[in-house]
Amino acid sequence: DFMEAFWDIEEAQAKAIERLASFVRHNNVLPWLLKFTELITSAMKSHVDSLKIQVDGSNLLLEILSQALEQDVVLPMDENMTISLLGTVRRHSENEELLSLFCTLLMVISASEVAAENLRKAGLIPDLLSILRNFLPNEQICLTCCGVLWSLVVSGNNVDQALLESGVPVTSAVLQEHLHNARVAESACSALWALSLQGCVTEDEYEPTTMLLLEVLRTNPERPMLVKNTCLALASLLRLSEIPALRFITDPKGSGINLVRDAYHLHFDDSEVVESVCVLMKEMVQHDDIVKDMLSQKMEDLLSEIKICFSSS
Repeated sequence: DFMEAFWDIEEAQAKAIERLASFVRHNNVLPWLLKFTELITSAMKSHVDSLKIQVDGSNLLLEILSQALEQDVVLPMDENMTISLLGTVRRHSENEELLSLFCTLLMVISASEVAAENLRKAGLIPDLLSILRNFLPNEQICLTCCGVLWSLVVSGNNVDQALLESGVPVTSAVLQEHLHNARVAESACSALWALSLQGCVTEDEYEPTTMLLLEVLRTNPERPMLVKNTCLALASLLRLSEIPALRFITDPKGSGINLVRDAYHLHFDDSEVVESVCVLMKEMVQHDDIVKDMLSQKMEDLLSEIKICFSSS
């Protein structure tokens, strides 16, 4: 009642958010706090120029919604609340510190399929790409924005194809910039995989994208999720054309076949990684040139090993 009665008074809203934040770590308060998410986003919309309300409100929402996800509670984020949050992104598009926090919040929100759909409808994708271009060196922003982009693209329908195609060079730039940061590379690979599934990689991007993904495998072979996403992204490219297939086996730094074998041996006990390796090899055997190299390197032995180890799967 207090937040509704004094909605237009910045100091009152700030105090209310501070008060709510004091309860976040208490036991059994999540159902009660979830009822305030709309009022918090409303306060952020009404006082969009107040950095204090934006920062404190974002932190509070992040705490509440993260707890909700951990407890498998449906996130209470309707279309109006989503639009309110996007207002903050656009109003403070040059505030790197606030965007870093806000993109983390958006990543949590986009974990909900309904919320992701609302974000997509509200037109968040162009904002994400703009943020990535403007703050490419920022690891946290790249990590979270690529995570949100994956959520919005992977299950998206009726999204402008030209817009999605413009996301390929951006996510590739993130990969190049943060190649040695496994967490960021993992997130960027997931976004690139989602874009490739939507057919957004253009012909002139086949070779450089294939080479970049192979370099990701060389640089970060120890992270299961990254290996999985990279293999699936490569599979999507090989499905498209002979061009990435040829580059796959003629990369100057070494054949992709060796990287696939190494990835399997490193993660042979991880069923998800092994499955992604199998998906990639399924696409590999569709290309005669790759098949010749696979036979010369006795890859059939590896396939037999997989079949034996996962006979019940």
